[in-house]
Amino acid sequence: FSPTLLLILLVTLFCRIRVMVASTVCEHNGDSSNDQMSQCKMWNRRIIKRQSMQYRIISAEACETMAKRIEEAHPDRFTFHPTKWSKFPDGTDNIEIGGFHPHNLLSGEHVLFLASFHNNDVTMSQFQVIIVLLQSFVESLTIVLPYYPVGTMERVTKEGTVATAATYAHMFGSLPSCGRPTRLMVYDIHTLQNRFYLHGNAVASLQTAIPLLKGKIKLSEIDAIAFPDDGAAKRFSVLFSDMDLEIIICGKTRGEGDTRHIVITDGNAEGKRIVIVDDLVQTGGTLYECGKVLKEAGALSVNAFVTHAVFPKESWKRFALGGDRACFDKFWVTNSIPTVTDYLPNDGIFEVLDLMETIINDLDHFSSI
Repeated sequence: FSPTLLLILLVTLFCRIRVMVASTVCEHNGDSSNDQMSQCKMWNRRIIKRQSMQYRIISAEACETMAKRIEEAHPDRFTFHPTKWSKFPDGTDNIEIGGFHPHNLLSGEHVLFLASFHNNDVTMSQFQVIIVLLQSFVESLTIVLPYYPVGTMERVTKEGTVATAATYAHMFGSLPSCGRPTRLMVYDIHTLQNRFYLHGNAVASLQTAIPLLKGKIKLSEIDAIAFPDDGAAKRFSVLFSDMDLEIIICGKTRGEGDTRHIVITDGNAEGKRIVIVDDLVQTGGTLYECGKVLKEAGALSVNAFVTHAVFPKESWKRFALGGDRACFDKFWVTNSIPTVTDYLPNDGIFEVLDLMETIINDLDHFSSI
């Protein structure tokens, strides 16, 4: 080759390489909107696939009403198999799981177990059923346990005290494997670090019921959110960042001796219509004191929302009409503990928000807070 011809060939080759590189860069980094559109299409295809998954439902006795409603609302996706929860005369379990007669209809299927650990007796019974399900050749098992009752016992300060959050997590982690981890869906667990106690064959899928409350807020005149302590504020305030709401934080201060008082540590309650937000209520003493302080600070109305209405020994009666703690205009709870919420009065104060569609949506999206 002459020097001139060689130079021409080199220049041509260089130009072609530049075009190829430019095309590659354009495809990968040029138009971000195309990338976003492609990702959106991919996500939509995945959601459609997940929404077409069919489940066999096994339910704790307390959750059978919800199981039936899920089947009635989505008969193409969910089939409910009732279980007989009985006892022998000596008090031990006599359980017959649905879906096994005349043939094992659960083998090779995705199984959804609706759980309610509202006392130790039913908890042990349900663990036994969960073990049998995992040994029955199911394709996958998802446990929906809206209220994780031992979430507040994740640490101890006195040697010998049982951290039941850790022992429950150990039992879940020691479940048999069906070839993939058991998914444990829990709503607004008291402390988020509980998820890290699970190991082995169980994986936590932490969900929240706050979108149900946000729907109610949009239909009301509420313009402020209050939290009974700094922990609740750190936990939940970010979930309201897309709403134009005043954030008010309360907290306990030490008085004379060992007495403690609730005060407003941040925010202004005057002239506000407020809803206090927390994960659960037991006797409700802190919630009540917080409501009183907000009203004394000039709030026009004070409401409350908790995901889990524990209310031991029917302590909800104190918040109902005529009760000595009836300070809330509206008290929203979810049906995460149906053994309690099924008996709340329809007195205009209590309103139970239904988790059913939220559970189905979270089941498909595999999202976690």
